[in-house]
Amino acid sequence: MTVGDPGNWNARFRSVDDRLLERIVAVWPRCVSLLKGQPEEDAITINLIALLLQDEIVRRIVYWIEYQFEPFGYTAAGVAFSKGKIDMAVLLSQDRGTYLAYECKRLNVHYNGSRQSLATVYVTEGLMRFVTGQYAEHLEIGGMLGYVMDGDCISAVSSVQAAIQANPNTRLRGSPRAFGAIGRIERFSSRHLKQTTATEIEIRHALLPFT
Repeated sequence: MTVGDPGNWNARFRSVDDRLLERIVAVWPRCVSLLKGQPEEDAITINLIALLLQDEIVRRIVYWIEYQFEPFGYTAAGVAFSKGKIDMAVLLSQDRGTYLAYECKRLNVHYNGSRQSLATVYVTEGLMRFVTGQYAEHLEIGGMLGYVMDGDCISAVSSVQAAIQANPNTRLRGSPRAFGAIGRIERFSSRHLKQTTATEIEIRHALLPFT
């Protein structure tokens, strides 16, 4: 749980997200060049994090970036347990309860000559982990990274937004809102009512062309 003014933390998370995405733009060509064909999302995420941790600017922005970060949940008796593994978590301090979570999913994957958007999987196996409170339960901001395997980020944005709006379980509050691209990264945000705490969470979506 965050300590201090939530408004200050939210502003800091948004700033970190913007600055981190600028560094992702910087290291992304190297990440793509290291991997061949259409690699799995775990391979992309591991290499992306490895490159970010080598970046001097990133090391000034954040305390640490963790692959497969396990946030803790607690029983009524105070017993800690794992709530699963977040693809990428950005820690701003040694407080492991305060993090900016990113779930990472592939989009527009080609199989046997046909394209599968995978937008539904992006929602059900990524976004929904924030809505259910599995991740960022007591936080108000989370992130999604979409690896657009054919580079068509415009169609991927449309598919993802349609999948979010078509699924009532996302508990969407208002329409998704586009905001400024960073380099070749297409961005938008969506707000959702959490199932566990009845509070809203802003999800900041960043779609990157894997080309």
